[in-house]
Amino acid sequence: MKLILAEKPSVARELARVFGATTRKDGYIEGKGYSFTWAFGHLVQLAGPQAYGYNGWNRDNLPMLPERFKLAIRQVKEKDKFVDDPGVVKQLRTIKTLFDEATEIIVATDAGREGELIFRYIYYHLKCKKPFKRLWISSQTDEAIKDGFRNLKPGTDYDTLFYSAQCRSEADWMVGLNATQALSIAAGNRSVLSLGRVQTPTLGMISSRFLENKNFKPETYFQVAVALQKGGQVFKALSAENYKTREQAQQVADEVKDVSGGFALGGEIAGVEIKPKKEQPPLLHDLSSLQQEANKRKGFTAEQTLNIAQTLYEAKLITYPRTGSRYIGDDVFASVPGLIKVLTHHLVFGRAAKDLDEKTLNKRSVNAKKVTDHHALLITPNNASGINADQRAVYDLIAGRMLEAFHKECLKELTKITVVSGAKFIASGTVIISAGWRAVFNDKEEKADEETDSLLPKVTTGEELPIIEKNVLEKQTKPKPLYNEASLLRNMETAGKEIEDDELRQAMKETGLGTPATRAGIIETLLKREYVVREKKNLLPTEKGLAVYDVVKDKRIAQAELTGLWEKRLEEIRNGASVQDFKAEIKAYTRTITNELLAGGKTISLVSAPPIPKEGELLCPACGKGIVRFNDKAAGCSEYRSGCKFVIWRTMAEKKLTDNQIKLLITKGKTGMLKGFKSKEGNPFDAALEFAEGRVKFIK
Repeated sequence: MKLILAEKPSVARELARVFGATTRKDGYIEGKGYSFTWAFGHLVQLAGPQAYGYNGWNRDNLPMLPERFKLAIRQVKEKDKFVDDPGVVKQLRTIKTLFDEATEIIVATDAGREGELIFRYIYYHLKCKKPFKRLWISSQTDEAIKDGFRNLKPGTDYDTLFYSAQCRSEADWMVGLNATQALSIAAGNRSVLSLGRVQTPTLGMISSRFLENKNFKPETYFQVAVALQKGGQVFKALSAENYKTREQAQQVADEVKDVSGGFALGGEIAGVEIKPKKEQPPLLHDLSSLQQEANKRKGFTAEQTLNIAQTLYEAKLITYPRTGSRYIGDDVFASVPGLIKVLTHHLVFGRAAKDLDEKTLNKRSVNAKKVTDHHALLITPNNASGINADQRAVYDLIAGRMLEAFHKECLKELTKITVVSGAKFIASGTVIISAGWRAVFNDKEEKADEETDSLLPKVTTGEELPIIEKNVLEKQTKPKPLYNEASLLRNMETAGKEIEDDELRQAMKETGLGTPATRAGIIETLLKREYVVREKKNLLPTEKGLAVYDVVKDKRIAQAELTGLWEKRLEEIRNGASVQDFKAEIKAYTRTITNELLAGGKTISLVSAPPIPKEGELLCPACGKGIVRFNDKAAGCSEYRSGCKFVIWRTMAEKKLTDNQIKLLITKGKTGMLKGFKSKEGNPFDAALEFAEGRVKFIK
């Protein structure tokens, strides 16, 4: 009997279906000479500190550096203690029996680092000695599965992949557990203050950007804008220089020869520069770029996108989603024309697909040397009908990007006109000559400045034009925007470095924070630890998160680039580098960060951060922790259960106050004169209202 071990039941069932195995047993399916069994995630993991004699949280135990790591069954909390998960124990017994009976073992866990680790930990925990073969596929279509089984690889071909996964697992254990205990002990808190190899530098990125944004002091500057006219078309130009004061800008504006000053032709064309530009199509999606796009276009979280993509993969509609590559090889490229034909009847992309059909395809995303374990995301030939709206949205992002990637370049014409009228002014414009790949989603050119024009008239050097308007514009410098999931994922790829070029970013991905498959989990961990909150699309640190960041910001554990280099080392192990050297270095690093944290001695407040008011909401003026909530009778604090007594009653002297009037009381402390009040005697009167010392008073 040949045994196939999948990562989860749904995949095992699908493999069994392809092979025609239909006999269901307890924990496996059999038929046609095969048994199909499954894990459900990590059944076996590294044992906790107690297995090595490190009992309790004790400064003297640190750093905890086991000479040899032990494996243990996944545990669950039962009452006040952790016990082996009964479901896991039962499934491991089933797998052990099947291992013993098998004539051949085939590994069908996820074709990646974590999938390899899941199998190997089970294999070694059960002390199996039999050789095994590896199924390695990038698609779940029936044909891909059959082709994968025709081309099974010896399990030993993936030993270095396992060593890389094992080193990652052990490094996370050493760094995470030691740093967490060290910080918690040093800070004098009873609660757990979690730190991690990737989690902490990611928190550092979010916190430092938040503080930079919060503490940013905008600088006011001034520009002069002029509007010129040519043949009935009006276009704008901005002063080539910025001015520190309004007076300087006004002096420049006063020297402009506009029509209101009696000058029929006041603007001389000093130069015209026209440059053609070819904008290459974007590369195909990997998981990280798909998550970024889904966040920008649809507001999906990274975890949402990953889960939806996984569902589409298991439904045989897209290729392997956890890929870190944005390229395909020539063998896969040969199937692309057929995939494009699949989209010719697509409601949104049908026209773009027909335009590409039977034409020469752009090969920018074709480079076998840049394909990692799996090629870039593609659709499959299967019909994507019957999927829900969210699944359709993610499927369309992958399908649309595939069409973009193989489309022609977008051809633009960049125009720069220099105008002189006292000072020098610049008009810039971009005209799309041929949309090329931009036609797929009908993406428009983004304007760099609202005062510039995309379409400029044809002018010649030496020509003079009338200036029909001039203005002094007051502007302010802006901080870098707060991180949202798209921008955070983008910067995690390059360990915090801001790089726009797609190909250069790909070259740096080995030194990023985490991997495409793990970054969504890191963000969710920060949210779960209450270090970060989502506010609309932004990720903001909580008071607790900022307090942790304040302690670790100058320490090695928070250095994004250093953590990125560890990721590079793991990839080098995948390619045959020394495991022992890595383990020795990570132990030395663990000693350093543990000693740094134990020497810190800062106390960390665990008070929850106050809520961040959404647009239109107000923070409670009394406690500063709650949000003001409005109902038919009053406006009160959301933290009333915690003792806040702030309230403004809506009806006063028989007059019902509007939301805006109550908001004025809270924000300004008073209203203007209001009509419609009645005294106890029934006499009408007018009055303003004042809110002071927690009470609303009449001002007549």
